[in-house]
Amino acid sequence: MGVMLTISIALIAGIIGGKIAERLTLPKVSGYLVAGVLIGPSIFKIFESYSEVVKYDIISELALSIIAFSIGSEFIYREIKKLGKKIVIITLMEVIGAVLLVFFFMYVVCKQDLAFSLVIASMSAATAPAATFLVMQQYRAYGPLTKTILPVVALDDIFGIMTFGILSSVAMILKSPTPLSVKEMVLGPTIEIFGSLLVGIAIGIVLTIVIRLMKRKTWIQPIALAAILLGAGIAKVINASPLLVNIAVGTIVANIVPDHEKVFKSISDLSEPIYVLFFTLAGAKLELYILKYVGIVGIVYIFARGFGKYLGAFIGAQMVNAEPTVKKYLGLALLPQGGISIGLLVIVSQKFAYDPQFVSWMTTIIMFSILFYETGGPIFSKIAISKAGEINGLDKLENSDLNLSTN
Repeated sequence: MGVMLTISIALIAGIIGGKIAERLTLPKVSGYLVAGVLIGPSIFKIFESYSEVVKYDIISELALSIIAFSIGSEFIYREIKKLGKKIVIITLMEVIGAVLLVFFFMYVVCKQDLAFSLVIASMSAATAPAATFLVMQQYRAYGPLTKTILPVVALDDIFGIMTFGILSSVAMILKSPTPLSVKEMVLGPTIEIFGSLLVGIAIGIVLTIVIRLMKRKTWIQPIALAAILLGAGIAKVINASPLLVNIAVGTIVANIVPDHEKVFKSISDLSEPIYVLFFTLAGAKLELYILKYVGIVGIVYIFARGFGKYLGAFIGAQMVNAEPTVKKYLGLALLPQGGISIGLLVIVSQKFAYDPQFVSWMTTIIMFSILFYETGGPIFSKIAISKAGEINGLDKLENSDLNLSTN
């Protein structure tokens, strides 16, 4: 089957899956993933094997770079300064809680390989912000919990990506056929992280200068896209992280370009079909037959990630003396897992391409977890804001303001 025909089938299947998911009041991404499973090697075999899906990873890399660039828009210095250290501490503890608990259960309880346990633990930290934001919006939530959830979700992904960068580098060292010195073990992850940030900052500054000098603003979209692709391309050449590079690019643009909203909107306008393909192709990588082999490990991973996030968020909230509702329910709202985790899987498949079993095992467990959390995560988020008494909080606030103005 030709490349164009295969891509068109994947896109159509994803669109249909997303529409059905919407009808069932589920996140669209769940529909894309299920559509991918259906057209993948396990069922209808539009893609006859996992290796055939991997041929289209260029689409996944593009989508991942755009997602990373968009995450950068959340890191506006003046906004971060307003949040204060409380939000940073809560987010840090939530990430640590998930990573440590998943590592413990994978390595100690399930007796998995050390390198495997480190990588899969590092992938447990990231949250899917879109699903959480939609729930807050749908139920017009407002209150101490809602005001904490939104900035925590924004910071969560960058902490998760940095954790992945460090632990995946350590895992590569552990799996290296030749012994490495302590210096190489320390320098590898350090260079990857700081090298990525430096490249991203440099590209971001150049992009900012170009945008400011441009007289025709219609060129913003192609120039911004070129910068994103340049960042991802350089990262691959120097073995840096495309995610961190493009987060840095987005952060520089968000903080320096006066009308940065136009830059991010221009990229957002072209991203929807790319995202549909990204998630559909990710679903096609899920090989159902492996589920019977990883079933118990997958269930343990789901439990450990969920409990780790809840416990970490609770401890962090306790440390900063947050509101009681934040302590009790924040962890429930941070369970959705999606785009970033799938993007990290793409990086895993590239870094560990020499070990197909490692990649296949990892892909199946993470995809299994994503299907569970992208479907169940929004339900947990709704339970959290409901228990906290913040559903329709915006309506109550508006009515209160109206009453004050009439008195």
